[in-house]
Amino acid sequence: MNFVLHGASVSAGITIGHAHLVSTARLEVGHYAIAEDAVEDEIARFNVAVGRVRDEFAAIESHIPPGSPAEFGALINVHRMILEDSTLSQVPQDLVRERRCNAEWALVQQMERLVEQFDSIDDPYLRERKADVEQVVERVLKALMGTDTPPAPQLAEEKNLIVVAHDLAPADMILFKRHHFGGFVTDVGGVTSHTAILARSLGIPALVGLHHARHMIREGELVIVDGVQGVMIVDPDPIVLNEYQLRQSQLEIERQKLKRLRTTRAATLDGTPVELFANIELPQDIAQVLEAGAQGVGLFRTEFLFMNRKDLPDEDEQFEAYRDVAQAMEGRPVVLRTLDVGADKALHGDGHVMPNPAMGLRAIRYCLAEPQMFLAQLRAILRASSYGELRILLPMLVHPHEVEQALTLLRQAKQQLDERGVPYAASIPVGGMIEIPAAALALPIFMRRLDFLSLGTNDLIQYTLAIDRADDAVAHLYDPLHPAVLQLVARTIQTANRAGTPLAVCGEMAGDLALTRLLLGFGLRNFSMHPTQLLAIKERVLKTDLAQTRTLTQRVLRSDDPGRIRELIAKLNS
Repeated sequence: MNFVLHGASVSAGITIGHAHLVSTARLEVGHYAIAEDAVEDEIARFNVAVGRVRDEFAAIESHIPPGSPAEFGALINVHRMILEDSTLSQVPQDLVRERRCNAEWALVQQMERLVEQFDSIDDPYLRERKADVEQVVERVLKALMGTDTPPAPQLAEEKNLIVVAHDLAPADMILFKRHHFGGFVTDVGGVTSHTAILARSLGIPALVGLHHARHMIREGELVIVDGVQGVMIVDPDPIVLNEYQLRQSQLEIERQKLKRLRTTRAATLDGTPVELFANIELPQDIAQVLEAGAQGVGLFRTEFLFMNRKDLPDEDEQFEAYRDVAQAMEGRPVVLRTLDVGADKALHGDGHVMPNPAMGLRAIRYCLAEPQMFLAQLRAILRASSYGELRILLPMLVHPHEVEQALTLLRQAKQQLDERGVPYAASIPVGGMIEIPAAALALPIFMRRLDFLSLGTNDLIQYTLAIDRADDAVAHLYDPLHPAVLQLVARTIQTANRAGTPLAVCGEMAGDLALTRLLLGFGLRNFSMHPTQLLAIKERVLKTDLAQTRTLTQRVLRSDDPGRIRELIAKLNS
């Protein structure tokens, strides 16, 4: 029977294939009593299962395909740490002894306690880490129950398999890469989960939060995963299937056509040059940047080097990462944003719980509160500056004294390298992220102290509209076309242009094809986005009549009617 399920898209694209169901062992756990003289045998059975999962992690790690994202290994380590933690490895044993119950039931009881604790955490990133606990428990349960993930049906090509599960672990995603599955959907999960992050890095069309897909879909059933619209179509009729096959072919044709623009100079129809840069999280992302023909890296989110690990990367490790990116870009600019943690990104072992993480000790505030850690990063960046054109970007600025303190620490880092006789570039530009309304409204005080600016539209919108974009209850109110947001973005770009201060937009607005001409009309000439978005943006730039765009853009700014604004945006893109 044909029906449609709606979810949250975590990785775009369209894939058509047959469903492969993955079971959930914890939904099948029973509860039964253990005889007193059998308690130790039950505990031994539990420890054997834990050991089996430990061996599974080692085997998966040894089979990570060459060239896979570095976060694969890091996520295996996260799950290994969860497995070894006493809250999962020891407490269930205590429950078996105290209650004389089976090990499966004891493990699930302890998991539910931990999940309740995670649910009470305000930080959305930490809250979603409960999924990692559940995924580790799932593996131990399968080992206890003697079950494994069911084998995939034998079809002509594995790329036609769509994995359907209640939840999926990052370790499973590594195996999926080896098998080249076409996509996946899950009942639960969020767009910031580890599994979602890996799906995006693999380029697999994927949906999460479908709620009941696992129980509504049959093994081998034909399904369509539309990562563009966020829907899954089950057992499509011939007309729908033909339509999606056509759309899939068109998407592939468009991707191939766009590749021809890789070496084309980005400029509007009247010859106005536009710079197109790429955002990256890890050095391994550089391959995509080069493939897209980016003019540089406009945002290197260095905090991803610090995440999913027990310790902090030392100066040498950071230096090697920054150097590798600088060398790969062969003299093209690389903007390194200094450590931006807090809110939805937390460091392992940072036990500081804030009532409102998005407005707490994060980004530049965190760095200035931890000067030794900040100095190590600054030294690493300076050392790498000998190998390419590096620039430093300070996140979440709101007070001028934050810039002064950061520049003082930069001078101190240079002095420390001088004392060690370590070379670095004689001059390295320092810029600031404008992502808080106060900074946008007081732009001149930052322009006097900084070499360039980067407009972070994600947080700017969040703070302007007082909306937590990670909160499902209000996420629909997150609107880049709100009149106040548009006024603030336009004013920031125009103020920087009048002063001659270079400014880029590096948030999601920069990669939104529907907003390219609007931003050009505001006066923006430097965009930075995910590499996969760059060629489509370049094509839109090449077809833009700047004079006509400016006229329509002014009409957008004069309007306070959301409906009218959207009509004008549509006209801009027609």
